[in-house]
Amino acid sequence: MPDGHSEGVIVLVNAESTSEDVPTQLIERGVRATLACEGEDAAEVSVTLLDDEEIRAMNVTYLNRDRPTDVIAFSLGARGEVLGDVYLGFEQAARQAEELGESFETELLRLAIHGTLHVLGHDHPEGSQRLQSPMFALQERLVAEVLAAR
Repeated sequence: MPDGHSEGVIVLVNAESTSEDVPTQLIERGVRATLACEGEDAAEVSVTLLDDEEIRAMNVTYLNRDRPTDVIAFSLGARGEVLGDVYLGFEQAARQAEELGESFETELLRLAIHGTLHVLGHDHPEGSQRLQSPMFALQERLVAEVLAAR
C-alpha cells in the first residue's frame, strides 16, 4: 500500500469540538491512503469532528434529515480537482463502535475513509445493500491496510 504522502496532498483534521482522545494521525493516514489508492497526488481534504447536536444541524440543513449521523461529506472542487470537507459525528461513531464491537479509533478511521471516498465521487445504495457495494468493499480494504501498517 502506498504511504499516501505526497507534496500536493493537504489533509487537515479538526477535533477542537471534542474532549475525546481523537486519533488525528490515524484519520490523516486514512484520508491519505484513500487518495493514494485512487491515484490522487494533488488534493485538499479537511476532516472535522462534530458532536451530535452539530452534525444533526448539518444533516437537517443539507440532507433534510433530522437526526445525528456518522459522516457527511462535500466535494467542493471543480471537475478534476479534489477538494472536500468531511464531517464526522464522533458521538455517533462511539455508539456505532460499541454496537460493532470495534474500537472508537477504528470506527473514526472507517468514517474518514468513507467520507473521503464520497469526496472522490464514490457512492453506495442505502440500506443493507450498501454492505455489498463496491464502495463498501474498497472502504473495508483500506481500513484493514491502514490498520495493518500501524
